[in-house]
Order: sequence, then C-alpha cells, then structure tokens
Amino acid sequence: MKAYFQYHSKLALFRPFSLDHLITLAILFILCVFPFVFKNKWKEEGKRKVFRITMAVIILVDNVLYHVWLVYEHAWLVKTALPLHLSDLAALLAVVMLLSKSNRIFQFMYFAGLGSAIQAILTPDLQHFSFPHFLYFQSFISHGGVVLACLFMVAAFNYRPTFRSMWVTILIVNLYGIFVFVINKWLDSNYLYIMKKAGMNSILNYLGSWPWYLISMEIVMIFSFYILYSPFWIKKNA
Repeated sequence: MKAYFQYHSKLALFRPFSLDHLITLAILFILCVFPFVFKNKWKEEGKRKVFRITMAVIILVDNVLYHVWLVYEHAWLVKTALPLHLSDLAALLAVVMLLSKSNRIFQFMYFAGLGSAIQAILTPDLQHFSFPHFLYFQSFISHGGVVLACLFMVAAFNYRPTFRSMWVTILIVNLYGIFVFVINKWLDSNYLYIMKKAGMNSILNYLGSWPWYLISMEIVMIFSFYILYSPFWIKKNA
C-alpha cells in the first residue's frame, strides 16, 4: 500500500490511452453526460444546491489533500507546488464558481478551465504516478471535477459562453502567462511550461522546440476555444 503513496514512485510509467486510462476516460465521460441526462432534475433549487456544494467540497478537498501529501512526502517546493498552472488555478476557480454561481467566472472557466482540464485528462503528465497511485486518482478527480463543474453550470443554470468572453479569456490567459513568466524567472520554475516542455506525454512535444512551441501553443489554445464554442454557435445560427 505504501508504494501507492510514495513521491518517488517505483510504479510503471503512465501510458496514455492504456486500459486504465481508457476506463478512467469512460467513467469521466459518463459522469459529464449525467447533468444533461437528468437536466429536468435541476429545476429544483434544492437539488442544484446539494450538487453544487458537493462538487465544490470534492474538488477543494482533493486539492488540499494533494498539498498535504506533498508536505508529508517532503516534496512541497515553492518552485513546483504553487497552484499556478492553469489547470490548478481552474480547480480553485471551479470551487468559487460552484459556490457563488458566478456567470462571470463561468465565462472564463468554460474556455480556460475546460480547455486546460481536458488537455490534462487526455495527456496527463503523471510520469511514474500510474494507476493505482494516489496522484493518479487526485489528478483525474481534480481535472474531471473542473469539466463536470463547467458542464453542470450549462445544464443546470443554462449558462452560455459568448464569443466576446472567448476573446476576453484569451487576453486574460496571455496576460496571466506574462505574469507567470516573471514568477518563473524569479523562482527558476516552469509554471505553465513556459520555460521548457512538460513530460513525455505532453502535447507540447509535438509543437516544436522552445520558444517556438509557445506560438504553437497559442494557436492550439485559440483553436480549442473555437471548438468549445462551436456547439453554441451552431445552435445559435441553426
């Protein structure tokens, strides 16, 4: 059991789209369909409130446990453990969005939160933290929770992303990237993977060398945001 909690894990390398990964993806897909299948249930404010708070608590506890685990394993470092990656920030914002029912936060989260979480789910940088390591579950619960939270706001509260908010989100992400770049230079860190590429399974490995992959990453981000917005654009113009 101890092997499943060690920071210096001796488990096999995580293999994307292995059987374990595919089963996890299938479970997350079913959970994300759930808010739409039972859409009529969300007309009752009591049920919406219970689901909102439950989801917020799960995401928050999951992320707190991650930092507790790092501290316990003597692995919490300022240059690696601050919640500055976009997917980490999205998890915290998901909690605020769920508790406050903020449409303004949703507009940002639908693009930046959903986009970063989906990328982290499809190409996680888990290294030797493969199934059934603690970090495997923690990562998918956190990122899957962000996706589910965003889709729940669409299904239960009829929130809709806008074309304007998509470009506002792109601007915010770029400004945030400049801020994090300064932090990286100060701490000699690699938040947002601005200074160098992530692990072997990262999509960045297909986007060129540094610093050119930063431009490619920008193009991929904009393209993915358009894909996320497309269902609402098609419905609006049908």
